[in-house]
Amino acid sequence: MSLFGKNLENKIVLLATHSNGRKPKPVLITLISSGSPKVFQLKTKKEKLGSWTRVTLGDKNENQTNQTILLVGETGAGKSTLVNALVNYAIGVKFEDEEWNVIVEEEESRCPTESQTSEVIVYQIFGLEGQTLPFSLTIIDTPGFGDTRGLERDDSVSRRLFDLFRSEDGVHEINAVGLVMKATDNRLSDRLMYVFNSVTSLFGKDLEENLVALITHSDGRKPKNALQALKAGNVKSPNNEIIHFLFNNCQHEDRKDDREFLELADQISIKGLKNLMTFLESTKPQPLKITAEVLNERIRLTACIQNLQERIKLNELKQREIRQIEEAYENHEEEMKENRNFTIEVDEVYKEKETINGGMWLLVFLEGAVTCSVCEENCHYPGCTIAWGPGLCEVMKNGHCTVCTNKCPASHHVKDKWRYEIKTRKVQKTLEDLKEKYEKNKEECEKKSSLLENLKQENRYLEIERALLLDEAYEHVMKLEQIALNVESVSTLVHLDFLMEKMKEKGDLRKVKKLEEMKSRVNEGTKAALKYAKNS
Repeated sequence: MSLFGKNLENKIVLLATHSNGRKPKPVLITLISSGSPKVFQLKTKKEKLGSWTRVTLGDKNENQTNQTILLVGETGAGKSTLVNALVNYAIGVKFEDEEWNVIVEEEESRCPTESQTSEVIVYQIFGLEGQTLPFSLTIIDTPGFGDTRGLERDDSVSRRLFDLFRSEDGVHEINAVGLVMKATDNRLSDRLMYVFNSVTSLFGKDLEENLVALITHSDGRKPKNALQALKAGNVKSPNNEIIHFLFNNCQHEDRKDDREFLELADQISIKGLKNLMTFLESTKPQPLKITAEVLNERIRLTACIQNLQERIKLNELKQREIRQIEEAYENHEEEMKENRNFTIEVDEVYKEKETINGGMWLLVFLEGAVTCSVCEENCHYPGCTIAWGPGLCEVMKNGHCTVCTNKCPASHHVKDKWRYEIKTRKVQKTLEDLKEKYEKNKEECEKKSSLLENLKQENRYLEIERALLLDEAYEHVMKLEQIALNVESVSTLVHLDFLMEKMKEKGDLRKVKKLEEMKSRVNEGTKAALKYAKNS
């Protein structure tokens, strides 16, 4: 770099090295830090596509093969540093070049315990094929799990990945899922068990052979603590020992001191990167159809349970109102018949629109609730952040809602900054009021039923509806058992106790037994993960 004047020091063109005789392609870079090594920011094309971002380096060649790796893991594990290491390896940067290139943009005002990546970012590395790598490279970076800003941020990862996998411009197959973790991580941490559980719950069973561990901050020795933690976390692998690669995260550190140590650390990373690239090249890309289905089922299960809890609450309040009427009518039947203005007091159930926090989030998409205007129900809240409108919401299938009572068309739904809230109010009712409410639409009957008989019939309808709701939620759980890599995930287990309790009330012992069997399979690692989730 001594050939250039100071006026050109902060903006130069990097020519890719080690090109095997091929003409290297220029990459525009900006100097962001002097020293040893000099640090350069690579200039890329950045596109916002819904809830995810695509960052492209170079020009795509349709005739070249592409390998894709998805990075997931705990906040602070080193995913962003690993992205930069992968890019430097693809460019062909060597330790002796005294330079380090970054493609990940550092977020300002970030707390060390917060994830550096706040959204799903797809990095596409083109134009370097045939130099260090025989293929182009796609790296999917995700927000870290276990962020101190709350578990709701973890829930958003699955929604964003689902959006990426189902998008026409998104990613539809991957060669590897890289679970990034530190070499010092151990099996005693409830938080780490929660991270493993959350990560593995994202994928379908067909990705089991594509899951690898990327061990960062490694000194080159066998990562016994990390491997024990993976085993305790029930991270599945075909041969009971997950394939792993070692990396050290010191490549960008100042080399004026400890140069010998840093050069050794670089060798550890280079070996890990080389072996990982060999794995990618030899691994058949796996379609993401089943994984997208798993992500969607988990979203729908949560929405179904939330809607179910609200409808059971409404159901029980209606039943209480009916019991109050029955008791009052039996005690005051004669007075009510003799005096048309005689009133009884009941707790009437009603719904009211309640304002919620909403609007643009990260300047990309609308946060709000998807509600059905016909059923007057909340179909997706909280959690609906990806979709601009109800038709694109994850709970919609074939143009209809999978959650609301009547499975209404998407056109009957709205997404806005309010939700339905179930409330009760004390009201005075006369006999005529009650007949109008519970005997309407019965004029065509040859013999009109008594008020008490109509009340009992209404109660039976409510019981049938409640049973159907429980069956819907149960079917979501069974579907996940068939297709999910991690069936006993925290995202499913948090609902099991509620489902078992209501199934017992319903008297469906067969389904209760099935849910109990699922819960009994939970190992210590998953119990620790569940404990962490409930206490956070």
